[in-house]
Amino acid sequence: MTRSLKKNPFVATHLLRKIDKLKTKEEKEIIITWSRTSTIIPSMIGHTIAIHNGKEHLPIYITDGMVGHKLGEFAPTSNFREHTKGDKRSRR
Repeated sequence: MTRSLKKNPFVATHLLRKIDKLKTKEEKEIIITWSRTSTIIPSMIGHTIAIHNGKEHLPIYITDGMVGHKLGEFAPTSNFREHTKGDKRSRR
């Protein structure tokens, strides 16, 4: 179920505060967050956010095409290697 349109998109408050602080500075820093459910909003464009994937923080540069998506969509939590070559049970 999606979030109600009456409400604003969910963005963690600590993340918004960090972005506002970086806008006043002239320097670019990486923002570290564990909030994968936060929605990307236009004020995040141009910043690099390190999103936790369960093992490490992956730095993601936010562009305008990402607005409206969740942060967790850009940090995959598992790596698919390949199907095994000699798996005969799957061919039944």
